[in-house]
Amino acid sequence: MNRPSLHAVERPRLPVHPVVGAIGLAGPRLARLTARRAFVTTKHDFLVAAEELDGSQGDWIRRQIRAAEQPSDLWLLRGTVFAALGSVGKPELVPLLRGSLATLFPYGQPETDFLCTTGLPR
Repeated sequence: MNRPSLHAVERPRLPVHPVVGAIGLAGPRLARLTARRAFVTTKHDFLVAAEELDGSQGDWIRRQIRAAEQPSDLWLLRGTVFAALGSVGKPELVPLLRGSLATLFPYGQPETDFLCTTGLPR
């Protein structure tokens, strides 16, 4: 009986030519990939925590988490999720979710396009 086997095939090496600006392209792309990976991990953490929630509120929260497309969507849901976890007797999950959010928002809150005018002179 013939069994399939893998064997290495030698390929010619590709010539490497330096490209001006190529190093600069890797940084932003890597940053986007890292940010996306952190978002997906945080979204997964929220979904795992939301599995503890029952009833219509739990269903609503899970739908909102699944529909989240940006880190700020999860940021806006955090209070509702934390309150729901506290009411079900699972407050130990709240610090874990806060830590997961801290990877997305290292300065404690999402960036915004709105200007805070409380500190501006009139």
